[in-house]
Amino acid sequence: MAYHLDAEKISLDDLRKRIEATDLVPSRASLLNGLGTKMKALEQQGIVTLADLRNELKTAKRLEALAKSTGIEMGYLTLLRREVEGWFPKPFPLKDFDGLPKSEIAKLERAGIRDSAALYEATDSQSRRAALARSTGVDGDILETFAHLVDLTRVQWTSPTAARMLLEAGCDSAHKLAGMDADKLCEALARVNAGNKFFKGRIGLRDVKRLIQAAGYL
Repeated sequence: MAYHLDAEKISLDDLRKRIEATDLVPSRASLLNGLGTKMKALEQQGIVTLADLRNELKTAKRLEALAKSTGIEMGYLTLLRREVEGWFPKPFPLKDFDGLPKSEIAKLERAGIRDSAALYEATDSQSRRAALARSTGVDGDILETFAHLVDLTRVQWTSPTAARMLLEAGCDSAHKLAGMDADKLCEALARVNAGNKFFKGRIGLRDVKRLIQAAGYL
């Protein structure tokens, strides 16, 4: 299983529906303005999938050309690119996962596994985890914990620290996160972070709902 969404399988209509269903941050709320019309304008340029769109928005030059061909404002396309790219979180280096033995991380790195995407793809089943533990000498329990953490970092906005909090709150996978009750998870995260164990402040209910919704697309 891939670390990220398969953009080839997501149509522009799927894209429209996700944006409409998302609790957008205020700076991106304008994406809803004329969204359907803009999606049709993109389709008329032969852009059929999210993969096509990401490719056309990849550089400033391409974005400018797309603005001219569709009549969609550059500012709108820039916001759209930011929103879409947020659905494809950059993998985290394994060294960013605090609390796991550096000696075990070094074993994985020697095997060529250096970030969360590579580790996720190498541990996406129990049989693969067992094989990796045997081939690298990494402790099986530590590898199991690591596998849960990197799975959670696939979810938009989920850093290694946030993944650790989710795991301690009883959520061990993106799939499980997608089905959790937002109020209960919010309370569990508050308990996990008691005494500012992970950071000062509190994760709000609205942000927890966003996490759950984002997990549902994986």
